[in-house]
Amino acid sequence: MHTTRPSSPRSEDPLWFTGSEQTHRVAQAIAQYGPIARTTLSRLLDLSQGAVSRITSDLLYARVVEEMDRPDDAAHAGKLPETFVDRSRSSQRGRPQTALRLRAGQRSFVGINIHGTDVSVIATDALCRPISPCITAALPSTDPREIAARIGDLVRDTAGRLEPRPVSAGICLGGHVQGHRNVTYAPFLHWDRPLDFASLLEAECGLPCSVFNDLDSLLQYEAWFGDGVGIARFAVLTIGVGVGYSLLDQGRPVDYPDKSYGLAGHILVDPEGPRCYMGHAGCSQCLTTDSLAGEYSSLIGRASTFEEFAAAAQSGNAQARQLVNKLCFRLGVLTATIANLAMVSTILICGESSYLARMNTESIRSGINWFRHSQSSAVNFDIVDFSWELWAKNAAARAIIRYIG
Repeated sequence: MHTTRPSSPRSEDPLWFTGSEQTHRVAQAIAQYGPIARTTLSRLLDLSQGAVSRITSDLLYARVVEEMDRPDDAAHAGKLPETFVDRSRSSQRGRPQTALRLRAGQRSFVGINIHGTDVSVIATDALCRPISPCITAALPSTDPREIAARIGDLVRDTAGRLEPRPVSAGICLGGHVQGHRNVTYAPFLHWDRPLDFASLLEAECGLPCSVFNDLDSLLQYEAWFGDGVGIARFAVLTIGVGVGYSLLDQGRPVDYPDKSYGLAGHILVDPEGPRCYMGHAGCSQCLTTDSLAGEYSSLIGRASTFEEFAAAAQSGNAQARQLVNKLCFRLGVLTATIANLAMVSTILICGESSYLARMNTESIRSGINWFRHSQSSAVNFDIVDFSWELWAKNAAARAIIRYIG
């Protein structure tokens, strides 16, 4: 039942602390790469050891970071950027330094992901580790106010049991977002005009709220807290109801005004593949769940759902496995296209149907090699385990990143 909503907070995002640009850079590096020694921070950020000492003293006093022992122990050391060579460890003599890490338990955040007709909500600490169960519930409609009211109920139910209380919430959805507040286009919700969704959510949730594109949120979660930590340049590719793509360079998503309009959704991956709803033969829409269901239906001679196709493939059905092989090869072609044009060596694959890609990674590799020069470097791809909890955490990660500044 919808309860009385609290008063709306200020719309500006709160910050954990105030300080110089360099202070925020140091805090960000500790969050991403910690536990990390001061000498390593100095080399990584190209700051003098005196400056790092002063900045970290301020962060310690503000209870943003804390010290811990044994930074050189692999079990306690954070993952550093792949291009960074930490010479301080080999040159250090005498008593080991202490390492710095974020005081993750000092703050909590709420992550909210809207997907299809459902919404998932989770609470995390400042390192995006879950501190509450992930709740997934149906949306009452596609009306923005009804969705905001439903989310408000879920957030209050989640936040009411937390200590410390959440300081902000991040919301991610499939669509185009401007200024972390205004949704201008969300096809799955049938929104196609500017909407200040953040203000609606703040009025219902009683927390500062920021709204983000879901793919960019996945990208930044992986760069700060996931498999992409330390990788300077990588891409994410998602397959499921649609096809998504986003690129990160030097720790930041590559910005482009039209990036969230599904621009990777109609790239040719198989000239003999099925036609999409726009009439293209064999474009990347053939990786979507609806297209796979249609193609499987043609193979077996009757109407079938995606779920039936996936179950048949997992049980070893020959026709379904044949289609999985095609799916994986086509996925490899799209992966190679992204690698060739974006010039990345690492691509993370995710999405509702990405688990099928694990059934034939050799065909993915074949698709990649078919469209790569024989002397080019290998493309590393990793299939990320999909869950709506992950996508809710992605939204929390965006709130954390903005809170650290």
